[in-house]
Amino acid sequence: MNLNRRQWLTANALAALVAAQRTRLSFAQERIESLYLDDDVDRAVQRGVKFLCGAQSDDGSIADRGHAIAMTAMSVMAMASIGSEPIQESPTGKAMRKALDYVVRDNNQNQQGYFGDSDGSRMYGHGITTLMLTEMLGMGATPEQNVKIHDSLIRAIEVILASQAIAKPSKLEGGWRYTPTSRDSDLSVSVWQLMALRSAKNDGLDVPSEAIEAAIEYLRNSFAAPNPQAQSGEVPISGFSYTPGSHHPSFTMTAAGLLAMQVCGQYESPLVISAAKWLLEHPPKLSERFFYYGIYYYSQGMHQASGEYAETAEKITRELLLGEQGGDGSWLARGGEERNVGAVYSTCLAILSLSVRYHYLPIYQR
Repeated sequence: MNLNRRQWLTANALAALVAAQRTRLSFAQERIESLYLDDDVDRAVQRGVKFLCGAQSDDGSIADRGHAIAMTAMSVMAMASIGSEPIQESPTGKAMRKALDYVVRDNNQNQQGYFGDSDGSRMYGHGITTLMLTEMLGMGATPEQNVKIHDSLIRAIEVILASQAIAKPSKLEGGWRYTPTSRDSDLSVSVWQLMALRSAKNDGLDVPSEAIEAAIEYLRNSFAAPNPQAQSGEVPISGFSYTPGSHHPSFTMTAAGLLAMQVCGQYESPLVISAAKWLLEHPPKLSERFFYYGIYYYSQGMHQASGEYAETAEKITRELLLGEQGGDGSWLARGGEERNVGAVYSTCLAILSLSVRYHYLPIYQR
């Protein structure tokens, strides 16, 4: 990593970045306005964002069951996904400003730049937070906030790259697991790190192409059907599994693998086509073990697959989520591990799933 990034943050360079970001996002804002229907989905996501704003503490964090940094970062992404920006003087804009200040405050990264240590969210939270910062780079409310976002982001990326470089068995190379020093990998943790790196590279930050390629190879190794390395020809309809070597795809991991491949530009990969077909045959159910986690990936990935995949997923996502929203605007998993994570978590993922129609966040733009 190039650590001498302060020169990049001179007044003129920063102004150019902000202008470029706002120009890019203005087109997305126009799309939002043209797509606004004042229908059940629009009202639902607005109520969900209002719930998140109401859950904000005085210190700027947004969390109800711990993992405050990761949950706050996810809340910022949910708010941004419906077109809100920290510079706005709306209640949501003000909440985003406070939330960003909370995330990038000095004691929220340890000396190595690791977010997951401070709130116990491990590499899951670190990837989520880093992805949020890449999406908000140049979009802070003030030049000072943009500097803090950038500096925090550079250190966070270094943690991800160093963790990927830890020696692992060949089938696990290129991936990540629970801690920066883990010597194994799983798809669930890896997807967040990969999306963060890909988004950072889109921002023009120093992310080696080799790191992205190694992560894509790990995704291929996580495909459940035999010979997933095939780049052409027919691949059996199948999905992705939690760890390489398993031949039992799951809904959540197939949806995650689908989106991760797409984010890396692998739109025409036989594995992407196979996974999208598998998801048509195995639609989500509210009884899924990690329903909210899975439907987030599902809605985004199937939208990018377009056509029948997108139409089917939009209908299913809408039908499943709208009936689950509480009277206060929140969503909460029905039971099991997800319910224990809290309403901020499931509300963020529900908003991100329903707001796919806007496609506001750059990482999800094909």
